[in-house]
Amino acid sequence: MADAIPLFEITWDRDDVKNVLDSVTRGSYWANGPYIDDFETALEEYHDVDHAVVFNSGTTALVSALRALNVGPGDEVIVPSFTFISTANVIEMVDAKPVFADIEPESFGLDPDDVRDRITDDTAAILPIHYAGKPCKIRELREIATDHDLRLVEDAAEALGAESRGQKVGTFGDAGMLSFCQNKVVATGEGGAVLTGDDDVARKARLLRSHGRASRDYFDSASGGDYVALGNNFRMPDVVASIGVAQMQKVEDTLIAGRQRVAARYREQLEKIAGVTPPRAPADGRHVYQLFTVRFDDDVDRDAVVQSLEDENIASKVYFDPVHRSEYYTERYGDGAWSLPTTDAVSESVLSLPMFSHMAEEDIDRVVDCVAAALD
Repeated sequence: MADAIPLFEITWDRDDVKNVLDSVTRGSYWANGPYIDDFETALEEYHDVDHAVVFNSGTTALVSALRALNVGPGDEVIVPSFTFISTANVIEMVDAKPVFADIEPESFGLDPDDVRDRITDDTAAILPIHYAGKPCKIRELREIATDHDLRLVEDAAEALGAESRGQKVGTFGDAGMLSFCQNKVVATGEGGAVLTGDDDVARKARLLRSHGRASRDYFDSASGGDYVALGNNFRMPDVVASIGVAQMQKVEDTLIAGRQRVAARYREQLEKIAGVTPPRAPADGRHVYQLFTVRFDDDVDRDAVVQSLEDENIASKVYFDPVHRSEYYTERYGDGAWSLPTTDAVSESVLSLPMFSHMAEEDIDRVVDCVAAALD
């Protein structure tokens, strides 16, 4: 059998290893060391934002962002169902109610028109995602949030570096979330961050991630510290942040440029094949291709394509099955509680192909040949 082509590989170099060794061999401050500050500073400078607060996951970052914005019991949050389930789960975790809205077919992000139709007196926030590294209609959603005095919290887990008219996603809302899970553009294994220009939101987020402790570090003095809020242990370890620092040093020239190179070769060849539509960058923005998700025509048997790829030892994955159709949400709110026709249609026709910044051209060609054969 031919060599396997994985869904993703992490791009790393000696700088990642060097930073890890530096953090570990320091022999101290593994939980809250200098790389935390360095990573946050790198994220702030890259996004041109006042505050970046790192966490141990994108999920805990998003929970903390909602709590810092006082979203909670009795509130409704408008969110897509076409997303990873944590985007909806975090709303339940703060005792608010997710209200699923449909997506539009261009970016697979929230449809602004459907969002408007789902606003009620209980709506407190809009929580869009930027699917696969492509900006959603974030400027229209920002306008809706402003017009209705709603919080806007961006899930930019898949889109670090993506832009709308030159402004990076994650910076349009009251807060934005980044993820550094192993398949993301910048990968540290696990990890996340809250981006915000609001001093108070940043202060609350820092308290929420570390037991509500106002003092800098537990081991800095003989005192037990000053606890001023209810918090949790959502801290990112220094060794994880050390990888983040090294990753940010190559985010443009290696990580994003590499993904765009791979996407361009995929697209050049896939556009010649009937029955499949590859993703494209928006006319007024930048796509960073955290995923390379194609959409098949309605008459294509997607399962047959998946099987053909599997037979050739090539990975693929369906991102995403609609959250509102998951067992938990159908049991909680009832099957058929939401009518989301575009979400259903898109989720049944998309497939993510292997994508990573150092993917070899011969492997790209092999994937394309396999897709073409399955559609022939």
